[in-house]
Amino acid sequence: MSQLFGCCRVVFNDALAYCQEQHRAGNKKPSSSELSKRLTELKKTEEKEWLTEVSSVPLQQSLRDLEQAYSNFFKSSKGQRKGKKVKPPRLKKRKSKQSARFTDNSFKLYPNSDYICLAKIGDIQVIWSRELPAVPSSVTLIKDSADRYFVSFVVEFNPQQLPKNGQSVGIDLGITDFATLSNGEKIKSPKPLKKQLKRLRKLQRNLSRKQKGSKRREVARKKLAKLHAKISDTRNDFLHKLSTQIIRENQTIVLEDLNVSGMMKNRKLSRAISDLGWRSFRTMLEAKSVMYGRDFQVIDRWIPTSQTCSCCGFHSGKKELNIREWICLNCGTSHDRDVNAAINIKVAGGHSETLNGRGEKVSLSVKKAHLGEASTHPAFEQLSIFDLLK
Repeated sequence: MSQLFGCCRVVFNDALAYCQEQHRAGNKKPSSSELSKRLTELKKTEEKEWLTEVSSVPLQQSLRDLEQAYSNFFKSSKGQRKGKKVKPPRLKKRKSKQSARFTDNSFKLYPNSDYICLAKIGDIQVIWSRELPAVPSSVTLIKDSADRYFVSFVVEFNPQQLPKNGQSVGIDLGITDFATLSNGEKIKSPKPLKKQLKRLRKLQRNLSRKQKGSKRREVARKKLAKLHAKISDTRNDFLHKLSTQIIRENQTIVLEDLNVSGMMKNRKLSRAISDLGWRSFRTMLEAKSVMYGRDFQVIDRWIPTSQTCSCCGFHSGKKELNIREWICLNCGTSHDRDVNAAINIKVAGGHSETLNGRGEKVSLSVKKAHLGEASTHPAFEQLSIFDLLK
């Protein structure tokens, strides 16, 4: 497997260097068929004949990965791809994550067995995390920076739809409490980075003292990589369990669109925000809602959910971050800042009705209009961008 990872890395880096050389010469980027023919010629040379000792399928998949990386870069440069600008592909490193993908007839599964067969590797023993719901179309062999090995399968199947229950929930994400639901429930985050920060600093200092290229530096690097993997696994386990629970209990999930990249520029909050994993949580909710037939919505980030009374719709203006509870001057209702914001997020999604100060129901259209209004009271200020940092 180490030999296979090394060959895939060499093929990727060699093809990338050739593309960069053609670009500097003023030529067009070589096509995938041209790169494939070049790989075939390299195998015939004495210098690279050891590439024939591994399966040719993962090597061809490395070229396809390079083609996909360039395609994403070109689309991002032309504005055809959403999100941040994608940088051009870079050379792969030996100490980072390694992968090799097998397709078609280059792998074999044994029924009711703990072994799988990979081309030119043979049988390897695996520990199954779950049963495969269908026959896989490809298998990816992965080695992370902590020297852990994984086998990932790509299957196509139709998951069983969950029964509709008519429940809806609004979720307000925060730092002190990871998530506050519109029903008043508050969920704490494990904050794995904060708990392991002291040990992380110690291992990082220990690594920086080691001489580059030495065996002791490699041992220190693995210890640091294992701790990072533990932190990431703890966070992902919490996010997966919470997102699954919310998807099972609610038919409609409404979330607020947060400018996480902008919040990360605040040096006092950047570490705490990065330890929570808000973006991963939103991605999990989106994917699982599609998988199980739930309705997932994201409201506009500029809706003043924390400054609007969830009972009467009165916009009371900007509030400092240390104000966690406040009383509405219009109806006199006492509000918890996060619970009130979660209720307003739920209402802004258009799937709920709330009660006003007199106990009467307020229609959705009126409620949404209240959320977009600004207070005319002279004692309150207009909504500020800094107020979005709940």
